Amino acid sequence: MKAIITVIGKDKVGIIYNVSKVLTENSVNIEDISQTIMQDYFTMMMLADLSQIKCDFNKLKDVLEKTGDEIGVSIKIQREEIFESMHNI
Repeated sequence: MKAIITVIGKDKVGIIYNVSKVLTENSVNIEDISQTIMQDYFTMMMLADLSQIKCDFNKLKDVLEKTGDEIGVSIKIQREEIFESMHNI
């Protein structure tokens, strides 16, 4: 299973580190990543492989959202098939 992870918030040191740390601790592989800073705002999108995940999807979602709250950004994760169905016309 694959997932799309989005991160949005005020730019600061450690955003990529904190997100990557959660993913590493749960055996999630980052297959692709795109990030940019628009003025003072950080935006990132990741494609992640969840085939080796150590916890269930909802637990990972909760941990990522909690991490986002702790560092002051919004972190969202969606299964790839849901993301694609939402963006198909």
